[in-house]
Amino acid sequence: MCGIYFSSKPYTEAVFRKKLARTNFRGPDYTGFEQVHTGAEGAGKTVAFGHNRLSIIDLDARANQPFHYMELTLVLNGEIYNFKSIREALIKKGYAFTTTSDTEVLAAAYHCWGKACLAHLNGMYAFVIYDARTSSIFAARDRLGKKPFFYRFADNTLEVASQPSQIAIGNQFETSTDAINQFLIFRYVPEPNTIYKEVKKLLAGHCLTYQLDSADLVIEKYWELPAASATFKGTYQEAISELEGLFSSAVALRMIADVPLGCFLSGGIDSSLIAAIAMKNSSEKLKTFSIKFEEEAFDESRFATDTANYLGTDHQNIPCQLNDGIQLISDFATYYDEPFGDSSAIPSMLLSKVTKQHVTVALSGDGGDEAFLGYNHFDFIHNAKILYKTPQVIRKVAAEIIRTVPYYKMKTLANYLRLADMDDFTKKIFELNPQVLSKKWSDKGYYDFIFAQKDAHYLQKAADYNTKLWLVNDSNVKVDRASMSASLEVRSPFLDYRIIEFARTLPVEFRYQPGNKKRILKDLLYQYVPKELVDRPKRGFTMPFEVWFRKELKDYVLDTLTTENLKRIPDLNLPYVQEGIQKHMKGENNFYPTIWNLLVLINWMNKKND
Repeated sequence: MCGIYFSSKPYTEAVFRKKLARTNFRGPDYTGFEQVHTGAEGAGKTVAFGHNRLSIIDLDARANQPFHYMELTLVLNGEIYNFKSIREALIKKGYAFTTTSDTEVLAAAYHCWGKACLAHLNGMYAFVIYDARTSSIFAARDRLGKKPFFYRFADNTLEVASQPSQIAIGNQFETSTDAINQFLIFRYVPEPNTIYKEVKKLLAGHCLTYQLDSADLVIEKYWELPAASATFKGTYQEAISELEGLFSSAVALRMIADVPLGCFLSGGIDSSLIAAIAMKNSSEKLKTFSIKFEEEAFDESRFATDTANYLGTDHQNIPCQLNDGIQLISDFATYYDEPFGDSSAIPSMLLSKVTKQHVTVALSGDGGDEAFLGYNHFDFIHNAKILYKTPQVIRKVAAEIIRTVPYYKMKTLANYLRLADMDDFTKKIFELNPQVLSKKWSDKGYYDFIFAQKDAHYLQKAADYNTKLWLVNDSNVKVDRASMSASLEVRSPFLDYRIIEFARTLPVEFRYQPGNKKRILKDLLYQYVPKELVDRPKRGFTMPFEVWFRKELKDYVLDTLTTENLKRIPDLNLPYVQEGIQKHMKGENNFYPTIWNLLVLINWMNKKND
C-alpha cells in the first residue's frame, strides 16, 4: 500500500516534491523521486516518477521505488499476492532476482509477457511502467478497483496519481457540476469521473498504453465479470467444498507479509469467516480488532468479543465516541480528497488508526455482501418482484393515492410504484435521494450493460450492479482512504478475483433464500464456529449520526448548512433540503444521509479553497 505518481508534463522539482508530500500518509517509510530521460540515449522526453512507500514485503532499501529492472522503471501501489508463484515461473524462464519483493516480480512479469502479465496477477494494484525498449508507458488498475488510479491526459501529456489533489497542484482545475450532481445522488463520484472536470479515474479492470513519441493514449479493458451463462454444475456440498478451498488460498496469500498482521472482526458472517480461516493458517495468536459504540443499537462489539473468545484471538474493542467523530470529520477532506458520503468511513478511519498501533496489515471481510447477496436490499428487491407483475398503469394510480399520506416513507413507496420494471427498481435502490436536486436526474446509463443480460436472474443483476457500482466506487474507496489515513494496509480475501468469479457462477439459490441471505457462506462458517454466535440480523457499519445530528451535533450541522453555504452548491433543491433538515431536527423524518452528504460537500469546498 503506497502512493504512486507519474508525469510526462514538466514541472519544477519543487512542484513535484509538493505533489509527493501531499500523500506522505499513504507511504511514510520512504519517498522516492526520479526524473528519467527517455528515447535513444536520453534524447526524448523527460518523465517523472514518484513513490511514497509503506514497506510490507522486503523491507530493505533495495526494494524502494521508483524501481529499475533491466529496461524498465516502475512505481506500484498495492500488493501482488501471488508473487512467489509468478517468481518461480519466471526463474524457470531464466529471469534472475536481486530482491524478495513483489515489485521486482511485477517488473519481470511485464518484461516477459508484456500487457499479458495482467492475466497472471492476483492482487490489488495500480502501477505505471516505463519501457525503454518501446519508449512507452504501460499502466493498469486491478480488476475490482481496490487501488485508486487518477489521471489527466491533456496537451499530449499524461499525469497519474493515487489522489486527485496531487494532479491539481500546479494546475487550475474546474469543479465538475455533473460530478457534484452524481455525488448528491450516489454519495460518491462514480468512475471514470472525478470532482474535477480535467481529471479522470482509470476504470477498474482496465489498462492504458501511452506512446511517449506520438503521445497516443489507448485504454483497454482486460477483465470483466463472467458471463451470465457460466453456471456451477456441481452439488451444493461440492460448492461449499470448492469455496472453502478458494477462501483458504485467498487468506493464505494475504497473510504473506514481513510486518505484523491482524484482522478486523465485527462478529458478523464475513469477518468471522476470515478470522477463523486466518487462525487456522496462523502459527501465532491472531490479533483482532472491532469498534465499540456507546449507543447499543449501533454496537456489535459484544458479538465480536464472543466470536474472538471462541476462536481464541487476541481481541481489542476500540471505543468510538462523539469527540472521535468530530475530530475525524475535520480531517475527512484531506484523506478522501473527493466528496465521499458514506458515513461508515468515520468508524473505518478510527478502526484503522488504532489497529495501526498494533499491526501494519489487517485482513477485512469487505466484498462478501456483494458477491454472496448479503445486503438487506436483496430482500427488498426480492419482495418487490411480485409488485412489478402488476401493470404499471395500475401502480401509477395506487401511487397517486399513497402520495396523499403525510408520511415520508409512503412518498418513497409511491415513487417506486411509478417505475417501469424491476431493472429500474434495482437502479433506484442505489440512489440516495434524487429530490435533492432542483432539476430532473438522469442516471445516464450507468452500467446498463448489466441489465442487458436477458438470461440473468434479477438478483444476480442486482449483485452485479452492487459490484460494479457500489463496491468499486464506495466500499473500496472507503477502505483505501480510511486505511491509508493511518498508513495501514487492508487486505480483503473476499475480493480475490477467483472468489468473485466463482460466486458469480453459483446458482442464486446457493447464495440466497428468502430469510437466509449468504446461505453458502453461513454453512461454510458453521464448520468453524457455532451457529448461535453469528446467526442474527445484519447491521450496517455506521455511526449514530441520526441521533447526534439532533442532539450533540445539532449546532455544528446548522452552523455549517446555512442558507449561504447551501446556495454554493449547484442545482440544489434548497427549499426541499431546508425542509428536510428542519423535519430531521424535530424527529419527523430521517434525513441524516442527505445531511451528512451536504456536510461532506461543503467541508470539501472549504478545504479546496484553503
